[in-house]
Amino acid sequence: MRYFTLVIMIFSSMWGHAQSTTLINGEMVIDGNKRSFSTYIPTNNKTGKMPLVISLHGGFASPKGMFHLADFRPVADREKFIVVCPASKKIWHDGANLHGIDDVKFIDQLITYIIKTYNADPDRVYVTGISNGGFMTARLACQLNNRIAAVAIVAATLDIGEGYDLDRPMPALYMHGTSDPIVGYNGGKLFGRSVYSQDAVIDKWIALNNCEKTAVITTIPDNADDGTSILKAEYTNPKNGLKVVGYTIINGGHTWPGGWQYLPKFIIGKTTHNLNACEEIWSFFKEYKLSH
Repeated sequence: MRYFTLVIMIFSSMWGHAQSTTLINGEMVIDGNKRSFSTYIPTNNKTGKMPLVISLHGGFASPKGMFHLADFRPVADREKFIVVCPASKKIWHDGANLHGIDDVKFIDQLITYIIKTYNADPDRVYVTGISNGGFMTARLACQLNNRIAAVAIVAATLDIGEGYDLDRPMPALYMHGTSDPIVGYNGGKLFGRSVYSQDAVIDKWIALNNCEKTAVITTIPDNADDGTSILKAEYTNPKNGLKVVGYTIINGGHTWPGGWQYLPKFIIGKTTHNLNACEEIWSFFKEYKLSH
């Protein structure tokens, strides 16, 4: 995704400031390219194999910034799972033109490394991401679904006509603001490419997962008094328990629910505090293991 705009450049610089004293920084080389990542191991861990959550930052952002924006660490300490934030080469190459950067291969080898190094559970690997990282998460759901148990995508959907598509059932969760000024809730053209709307991509997942078409609807009012509210639609396959969940953040912007307002509202829209995305995403992930 080509995020070569002033908004995104400012957006990424705001994400770059976070304390990282608890993070383990690592590197690997993929096709001659040095790749870096930051890992968080939960405190007081005495369990066996732990689940792994891979969290992908937005365009031109950083692992430190992602840990600051979407801080899974308190949840990881309580629930005992590993969190890894890898670094893109400026952007995640989620489209057909890789420009010599194979991010699917990077994440594939990163999963292998974390499993071997930190005894992560290969059947409980999950991926989430926001914006450009959300679109990369969608690509991984298409091309690395043999290694990923579930995905959660924030402020992004799925590219159309980029040479890959959804082809294997998988639990999927989406969160998107109706007033997102960067990645429109209704899809369409985005930086020269076409993307699905949130409704359309959820429909694709419902069909693929063979879920019942009638959703369980939950409304979350504006208890935080921040001008947003939330509509949650949950679709389930009654035979195997696979779910597709869509959170529509009414009046929400290009933001992480429960995160910090990294830029003014007139640039990125509102951050809802009526929902904690880290808590909701983990609650969704932990229901699932990779089926063989």
